[in-house]
Amino acid sequence: MSTPPARATSQDQVRRVLKRQRPDRIVYAPNCWQWFAHQLNHGLLPPEIAHCRTQLDLIRHLGLDVFSRNIYSDQQHCWIGGLAEEVWDGVEAREAVRVEGRDRVITRTYGTRRGTVAERQRYIFADSTLVQEVFTLDDAADPLGALEELLRARRWRFLPERYALEQARVGDDGLVVAGELFSPLKALHLLAGAVNTTYLIADDEARVRELLALHEAAQLDLVRQMAAAGVPAMMAMDNLDAAFHTPTYLEKFSASFYEQASRIAHEHGSTFFIHACGRQRANLRMIDSLGVDGLEGVAFPPLGDVQLDEVMRLTGDRFLITGGISAMETERFQNADEVRRYVEELFARLWPYTHRFMLAASCNTSIRTPWKVLQWFRDAWREFAAG
Repeated sequence: MSTPPARATSQDQVRRVLKRQRPDRIVYAPNCWQWFAHQLNHGLLPPEIAHCRTQLDLIRHLGLDVFSRNIYSDQQHCWIGGLAEEVWDGVEAREAVRVEGRDRVITRTYGTRRGTVAERQRYIFADSTLVQEVFTLDDAADPLGALEELLRARRWRFLPERYALEQARVGDDGLVVAGELFSPLKALHLLAGAVNTTYLIADDEARVRELLALHEAAQLDLVRQMAAAGVPAMMAMDNLDAAFHTPTYLEKFSASFYEQASRIAHEHGSTFFIHACGRQRANLRMIDSLGVDGLEGVAFPPLGDVQLDEVMRLTGDRFLITGGISAMETERFQNADEVRRYVEELFARLWPYTHRFMLAASCNTSIRTPWKVLQWFRDAWREFAAG
């Protein structure tokens, strides 16, 4: 008597998409990080999910898939990260945390040979979000001098044991994405802000490019560490909106990093993604040409400027995207039938591309989303995911 074949797990389905193979049904890997934390911390969890303590618990309760770069991140401490640690050589880095009401204020200071610079972030409890109040280079007397000190001194150490622990926790429910990376241009955004980044580039583009090459080298070292550890998917958390990552800026400051990171990942059997946000049309063909495996959280009109099926047609048959559900849908839909019609139409357009697509948030789940809407999306996915 023959043994029936084992049923494919969620992880199997995700891995098939990463290999550009058609899964048995469309993968649905939600990003409920902020939504779940808000409901939990404000005592708003419905009785049905009151037992859930983590985003992973919620995803399992819904019976969905995991393809997540924040399943392991502490949202009150950082936007990204948790699988790698900063290593400083010649800069004294300190962090202080204080509580103001229900908010959490984080001040990080960096003592360099040219003086001390600092940044300040605030976790706003009411909105369950982390915001930047002061950028590191805001008060620097010599911003490019301070930038040089910081970028020459900073490296990263990947924590393979932490990754293994998180992946073991997820198990057959999917894959943990190492969302630890950010491009040279994003590095400058994080240190100076997007607006001041344009001024620094305008003032001395050649020197900015020279300094950002230091960040690129350090991040590529981290890419090599993650790839060598067997991470199946890694991601640059760039918020790749063409309004801030213009085609010109992308080509000058980030293309080399994207191309080399993709190559290193592929040499080790891994994949390299970029977190998308906002408008993508202007950059799609360039990103695809660099060997990047795909974009996470692609936004579509009105939040973005390109439909998901159009992304598929504008890129090659190896290019992956995740997305499909934005705050416009989760806050607007009033009944299960609206959600059902939306998912049916979306899947009909994307059915030729199920080997390149994962249903996900574009690019977050609004904290104002009613619990019943998440259930409606789950139910509609179950109905239409297998065609």
